[in-house]
Amino acid sequence: MEQGEIAIGLDIGTTKIVTIVGRKNEFDKIEILGFGKAKSLGVQRGVVSNITQTIASIKHAILVAETDSGVKIDNCVVGIAGQHIRSLQHSDYILRDHAQEVITQADVDLLVQNVHKLVMLPGEEIIHVLPQEFKIDGEPNISEPIGMLGRRLEANLHIVVGQKAAIGNIFSCVKNSNLQVSGITLEPLASAEAVLSDEEREAGVCLVDIGGGTTDVAIFKDGIIRHTAVIPFGGNVITEDIKEGCSIIEKQSELLKMKFGSAWPGENSDNEIVSIPGLRGREPKEISLKMLSKVIHARLVEIIDQVYLEVKNYGNDEGKKKLIAGIVLTGGGSQLKHIKQLFEYETGMDTRIGYPNEHLGKGDKPELESPMYSTAIGLLMKGIEENEKHPTVDVPIDEPAGPIDAPIEEVDEKIPVSSPEQKIETNTSFFDKWVKGFMNFLANED
Repeated sequence: MEQGEIAIGLDIGTTKIVTIVGRKNEFDKIEILGFGKAKSLGVQRGVVSNITQTIASIKHAILVAETDSGVKIDNCVVGIAGQHIRSLQHSDYILRDHAQEVITQADVDLLVQNVHKLVMLPGEEIIHVLPQEFKIDGEPNISEPIGMLGRRLEANLHIVVGQKAAIGNIFSCVKNSNLQVSGITLEPLASAEAVLSDEEREAGVCLVDIGGGTTDVAIFKDGIIRHTAVIPFGGNVITEDIKEGCSIIEKQSELLKMKFGSAWPGENSDNEIVSIPGLRGREPKEISLKMLSKVIHARLVEIIDQVYLEVKNYGNDEGKKKLIAGIVLTGGGSQLKHIKQLFEYETGMDTRIGYPNEHLGKGDKPELESPMYSTAIGLLMKGIEENEKHPTVDVPIDEPAGPIDAPIEEVDEKIPVSSPEQKIETNTSFFDKWVKGFMNFLANED
């Protein structure tokens, strides 16, 4: 496959930073070429709090991924999350000059671009504008307007907004890690790409991605994104609760949560005890597994209540009835024992754990099939999708009529760039740039 078909996903999370390099294989599955992971030291609740530490973590993850894949990484699709994210609904329209000509992608793009002119709250900017349903000359419920006739093109739009400073810090960290950002994606949308089926999106589903610092929610119905939200609680809050409740250090509380933790206290008997080594020769500390489960249960119920509130915000009290496919849990926090049963009990909605393995080629890095890598896999899929929309086009090369007298640098200086056709694409190789410039030079000499 061509080098240009390779994509990179960069997940800057609260607990870990993951870089995944991959491309599509001949079976339309994702072939993982390599991945790197580093502990995230400068991110809190999805927001960069220490630029220097975050850059160091990104560079380490990139170095590991480059070594694993043998691919030089110079651009990536980055995930955006954090408690500063909010979403809103908006309707807008355009009037077309030629009603008897079919609607094209350019008309839809113009409608979306108009929305970017909206005035947001101070310090905010628009991240995504996601069309939902369209209307053409008042005719509603049109999912695909391209190819139809009409003068007034109207759309209901889902707008995702974030803080400029928080987004700028992400860009700064990536840029200072010697990378270019080829695209940004809201992390719950990336996770949805990795774990949801088309049937679930059509039937109605609530994706819940329980990460280290936040819990991301994305609601789909009729194949369309309907609602997004970020809840400022995640797995780290549960770890902190265990640390305080059991009077142990953070590393021990994280291991205790993952190895012995349960979301359902009734599963543990009163006499189940685990011994934690003491610090510097101190006596070991005995922890009751039933008490541990009660601590985990209390925090998870709080998270579930917030998720259920978002479901009701989407469809009032009838929200859960609209979501036939129920809830799909993913992210590192979804690996807690009995969390699926707790979600079903508290919400009354069918629940399953979402794994990203459906899109991966057989035998490719089995550790990446864990829910904790759903966002990173989704970001990689977004990068591959962008490559397919904007493929690298090879420039046909004709033999020059005579010898080249001027050095390459002088030729490049004489290239006039006065029209869009003469602009050189940024993803073309140096040689392709030179050939295109030389052909323009010959044309201008004539």
